[in-house]
Amino acid sequence: MGNPLSDSLAPLPPVPSYASQRLSADAIERLTRYGEALSTDGVIRGLIGPREVPILWDRHLLNCVAMAEAVPRQSRVADIGTGAGLPGLVLALIRPDLEIVLVDTLQRRCEFLEEMMAQFDLVDRVSVIWGRAEEINPLEADIVTSRAVAALKKLAPWSFPHAKVGGRLLAMKGQKAVEEITAARKVLAKWGAEKDAAIITCGQGWITPAVTLVSATRRR
Repeated sequence: MGNPLSDSLAPLPPVPSYASQRLSADAIERLTRYGEALSTDGVIRGLIGPREVPILWDRHLLNCVAMAEAVPRQSRVADIGTGAGLPGLVLALIRPDLEIVLVDTLQRRCEFLEEMMAQFDLVDRVSVIWGRAEEINPLEADIVTSRAVAALKKLAPWSFPHAKVGGRLLAMKGQKAVEEITAARKVLAKWGAEKDAAIITCGQGWITPAVTLVSATRRR
């Protein structure tokens, strides 16, 4: 007998034309393979919901691609609460200059990420840590990323310990980004990050809606 969930899986949609115009053929091929893994094994293993498959390109993969615009070259990146690898694994697939640490609390997600690392030959510059961000050793990253993890007031204390002094938090946020910065002022101040906390936009002119990030630099 077949697996009812497996039998009902929706296929990964075609690559949007605007993505093909911006990314190399190699990057598109890697992202497509990763998207196919998410839309099949990822759904079966409970890493993403089946309703996410039709919007994988527009709402997930390409949002993370856009985020790469804010990440300087040769950075060490810590991705907190990476889940199935968004945005951390996407950044690794399109930016061979980056060293990336993927952090998540669920073992099954970490096992999937390790499989992806092997499949895409990323083991020399990508690592996975199974654990809570607030309980692991500082990662001394240039950039600490996150996507759909928590409100900034909670996220900042989990993220800033893993940024070196002068490093930046980059958190993908939505329409409430301004409110979140206001609510997190006291927390940001602990790390000297309250004065330059700002909203930046990535993907303008090619992805709709553009990607909203909260950026804040650790000063102490």
